Amino acid sequence: MIATIRSRPLYLIPAVIIGLALLAFIGYFVVYNIYAFALFRFPFDYDQGEGFELVDTILFSRGEWPYRSNDSYPFYSSNYPPVFHIVIVPLVWLFGPHYWTGRLVSYVGTLITAVAIGYAVQRVGRRWWLSLLTGLAFLASNYVYHVGPLFRQHMFMVMLETVAIVLLAVTFDKEEADGRHYNKRILVVMVLLLLAGYTKQLAYATVIATFGFMFLRDWKRALKWAIPFGLATGAVFLLLNIATDGEWFVATVTANVNEFIEGQAIGLYKQWFSLHTVLIVVAVLTVVYELYFSRLSAYAIWFVVAAVNGATAGKWGAGESYFATAIAASCILTGVAFNLVLNKITGSDLAPRRKLWVHMIVLSLIGGLFLVQADKVFHMPTHSPLLRSIAVALGKPTEQWVPPQTSCSADLPPESIPYVDNVAAGLLGRPPNSADIAAGKRIAHLVAEGNTPAFSEEAGFNLFIGRDVVTNPTQLLNLYKNDRVDLTDMLAMLDAQAFDTIVFRAQFYPPPVLDVIGQRYVTTDLEQMNGFVYCILRPRNLVATVP
Repeated sequence: MIATIRSRPLYLIPAVIIGLALLAFIGYFVVYNIYAFALFRFPFDYDQGEGFELVDTILFSRGEWPYRSNDSYPFYSSNYPPVFHIVIVPLVWLFGPHYWTGRLVSYVGTLITAVAIGYAVQRVGRRWWLSLLTGLAFLASNYVYHVGPLFRQHMFMVMLETVAIVLLAVTFDKEEADGRHYNKRILVVMVLLLLAGYTKQLAYATVIATFGFMFLRDWKRALKWAIPFGLATGAVFLLLNIATDGEWFVATVTANVNEFIEGQAIGLYKQWFSLHTVLIVVAVLTVVYELYFSRLSAYAIWFVVAAVNGATAGKWGAGESYFATAIAASCILTGVAFNLVLNKITGSDLAPRRKLWVHMIVLSLIGGLFLVQADKVFHMPTHSPLLRSIAVALGKPTEQWVPPQTSCSADLPPESIPYVDNVAAGLLGRPPNSADIAAGKRIAHLVAEGNTPAFSEEAGFNLFIGRDVVTNPTQLLNLYKNDRVDLTDMLAMLDAQAFDTIVFRAQFYPPPVLDVIGQRYVTTDLEQMNGFVYCILRPRNLVATVP
C-alpha cells in the first residue's frame, strides 16, 4: 500500500510522517547508546545499590552465597534473587569484577525485550516500520532509558517476562491453527517464568497473567501446568533456604516487607501516564475491544495485571522501573491494535479510491500518534555542541538546574546539568563524565589513606581499592524495621571507631547506626559525584578540628 501511496505527491504525506516518527525513535536509540556506553566506562555506582549487585556476583563467582547474617562482620546480605548475578559470573571470571559486566547484561536484555516486542507486532501485520517503532518505543521510555544500562536486575526480569509472554501467545496461536498441543514450548515458557521470578520477585505478576490466560483458554490444562510450576518454584525456594541456613527467607522475604507510601504510588502512576499517554490509551482501548468484541489475548491480560502491579512502586525503595513490564505490554498492544486496524482497511470492500484515502489518513494518524509519544518522553543529554543544537532545533531546553542532592552537608544552590528530561528534574539519565570519575577516585583515595575498609553506603570505593565491602545500608534498614537484625556487634565496632572512614550519600542506615556515627565520627571531606554530595567522615579521636 505504501508503494501505491508514493505514486502521487499528496499521498506521500503518511510516508513522511511515519519517516519522521522513525527518525525520532531512532534518535532516542542513539541517545540510549550514548548513555549506556558512558556508563560502561564508569567504575563506580551511578545508582545507589549497583555495587552491591556486583558484590553478589563476586560472591557467586567464588561459590559463596550472598544470603548471610547481617549480625556479624562484614554485616552484609543481599535481598536480590540469584539468576541475574549467576548469568554475569562468566564475565567476572573472564574480565574481573567490573561494573560494566552487569550493565552490559542489563543493556542487552533491554535490546532483546525490544526485539521480542517487534516480533510480536510483526506477526500480526508484517509491517516492518510499525514493528520497529513499537520496539524502539520501549527503549525510548524515560524509565527504560534511566535504568536499562544499570547494574540492576529489573530489566533482565522484564526481558524474561516479555519473551515468555510472546512465546506463550505464539504457541497458543500455533496450537489453534494446527489443532494440537506444543507442550515443549509451554515448558520453555514455564522455565522462563521461573527464571524471571528468581531474577526478581516482582515477576509474580507475569506468572499470574500467564496462568490467567491459560485458564481462560483451557482451565484443566492451566491447572496441569500450574501444579508442577508451583512445586518447582517451591522446591527451589526450599533448597535455597536450606543451603543458606534460613538466611534466604530472611534476606528475600522479610527484608522486602516495606512500608507502602500512597503518595509515591499515586505520583508514579500519574507520571507513567503523562509520559506514555499514547501507548497506555491505545492499550486500554485494545483491552476493551478484546473484552467486548473478541477475546482477551495474553498481551491484554498481561498489560492489565502489570499495570495494576505498578502499585507496588509505592513501596519504600521501589520506583519507576516497576512500570517497565506494563510499558512492554503496552508497546505490543499498540502495535497489534494499529496492525489490526490497517488489516481491516486492507481487507475491506471499500471502493479502491476510498480505501486508499482511508488508508492514507489512518497511516498519517498512526505516524502522528507516534510523534506525540516521542514528544511525551523527550530526554537528551546536551553535553556536546551537536546534541545542544538538536535540542534547540526541537524547541527544547539545553539544560536543567538541579541542586546537588545531599543528606550530610548544607544545602547547595542549583547547578546547570547538560541533560534535559520530561521527567521532573533529577539525576538519572545524565551520562557520567570524567569529572565524576575523578571524584570517585578521590573518594577511593581517601578511603585508601586508612587501614580498614570504609563503612560506606556504596560498595564501589572499597571494591576499587580491593577491600572488603561492609554492610548494605538499605538491606540493613529493612531488616531493622522488621526487627530481624542484631546491631550489637556493628554498634560496638562503630563506637570503638574501628573503621577509619565512613562514606555517606543518603544516610540510609538505621537510626542507632547513624546516632553512633554522629557521636564518634566527624566530616572531614566533601566530594560531589553524579550530582550527589558524598561526606567522608573520620574518627573523632583522630581529627582535631572540623573543617
